[in-house]
Amino acid sequence: MSRRHRSESVVLPPKEELRAHARGERHRINSELHLLSAAVGVTIETDDADEPGVGWKPLHHHDAERGRAESQRSGPMRHWKQKAWKRRTLVRRRKAAALQYATQLP
Repeated sequence: MSRRHRSESVVLPPKEELRAHARGERHRINSELHLLSAAVGVTIETDDADEPGVGWKPLHHHDAERGRAESQRSGPMRHWKQKAWKRRTLVRRRKAAALQYATQLP
């Protein structure tokens, strides 16, 4: 992947560390949810139970400026990249073929 758009001032940790940290966070949330589901109805009322929140997110989830810059950078919509583009082309070809066939009839 290209690195030309990444800022040199922000040094990201290695990918393995990020993945390990994310896995640990998922494991913490799942284990807290398991303990909470076992306690609801026995020691805690349903309305009093607090859902465990996310305590860590990767850096790019926190940076609002980066998100705004990426959304503005995308530019105008390219019509040939849309799903209907090939269908529209096929419809035009079929119309042209039908017109050509109709003009050839006596």
